[in-house]
Amino acid sequence: MAEVYFFSFFSLILLVPLSLLLLLYFIVRPNPIRVPIKNRHVFITGGSSGIGLSLAHLCAQQGADVTLLARSVAKLEEAKESIKLATGRDVAVFSADVRDYAAVKRAVEEAGPIDVLVCNHGVYLPQELQDQELEEIKFMIDVNLTGTFHLIKAALPGMKTNRAERGPASIAIMSSQAGQVGIYGYAAYSASKFALKGLAEALQQEIISDNIHVTLIFPPDTETPGFAEENKRRPQLTSIIAASSGAMKADEVAGKSLAGIQSGNFIVSCNFEGFLLSVATAGLSPQRSYLMAFVEIMGAGVLRLAGIFFQWNWYGSIEKWHAKKK
Repeated sequence: MAEVYFFSFFSLILLVPLSLLLLLYFIVRPNPIRVPIKNRHVFITGGSSGIGLSLAHLCAQQGADVTLLARSVAKLEEAKESIKLATGRDVAVFSADVRDYAAVKRAVEEAGPIDVLVCNHGVYLPQELQDQELEEIKFMIDVNLTGTFHLIKAALPGMKTNRAERGPASIAIMSSQAGQVGIYGYAAYSASKFALKGLAEALQQEIISDNIHVTLIFPPDTETPGFAEENKRRPQLTSIIAASSGAMKADEVAGKSLAGIQSGNFIVSCNFEGFLLSVATAGLSPQRSYLMAFVEIMGAGVLRLAGIFFQWNWYGSIEKWHAKKK
C-alpha cells in the first residue's frame, strides 16, 4: 500500500510541472522569432566607443550595413576606421545629440530605413539625490529616456515601410541592472533606466503587428572609457553594494546583446546575477520561450526570498557605514 501511495505522490509531483509546461507551450506570447543581421541595416547610437562600438564590429562581421550615431565627430571617424580595418566594410556615421529630436530625425532619414535599431546611448552620473544638481538629474533623464523616445519615434516610420518584404525588425534598448533594482547613489540614473522597461513593454504591443520586435538589455557595470571616468565620482557605499555583481567587458556585453536581438528575446541578461534579476523582476513582461516562462514561474518565490536576503545585506552595509561616520 505504501508503495502505491508513493507512486501516486511521485506521479502527481511529476504531472504538475509537465502540465504547466504544456500549458505554457500554447499560451506564451509573442511567438518565437529570428531576426537576421546579414545584409540588414543596423543603426547604433552611442556607437563610437564601448558596448556600441563592440556591437558595431560584431554586426559588420556578420555582414550588416552599419550606421553609427554619437556626438563626437573625431570618435566616430576613429570607430569608422577601426571597423573598416577589421571587417573591410564601410560604416556610415552621423554626429548628433540624442536630446535634439530634429537632429536625430535628420540623421535617421538620411541613413535610410532601419532594420535593427539599437538605442545604446546613455550617461551615468552617480550621486546621492540630496547632493546632486537638478541639471544633472535632468541631463540623465533627457539622454537616457527622452533620447530613446526621440530615436524610436524618428525611426519607426521607415522601419514599418515594406516590412512584409524586408522581414522581421528589431528595436533594442540598452537599460542596466540599475534599471531592475534601485541602488544607493543611483536615484536619478535608476529612474531613467527603470522607465525604459515601461516604454519597451508598451511599445512591443504597439508594433508587434508590424513584425518589429523589442529587446530590452540589462548589462551590469561594463568596462568602458565612459564608465571608468564616471566611476571616479561614485559614492563609496554604491561601490560596496554594487560589488555583488562584477564588471564585464564591452565585447562580452555586445555578444550577449546581439544574440538576444537575433533571438527576438524581450529581456536580455548578460551574466548570472543579471539572469537571476531578470527572473525575479519578470512581472508582466512578454516572454517568447515557454521554457524560460516555466523557470520564471518556478523561481519567483525562491528569488523573492533571495532578494530579501540581499536587502538585509545592503541595509546592513548602510547602517555600518553611517555608524562608522558618526
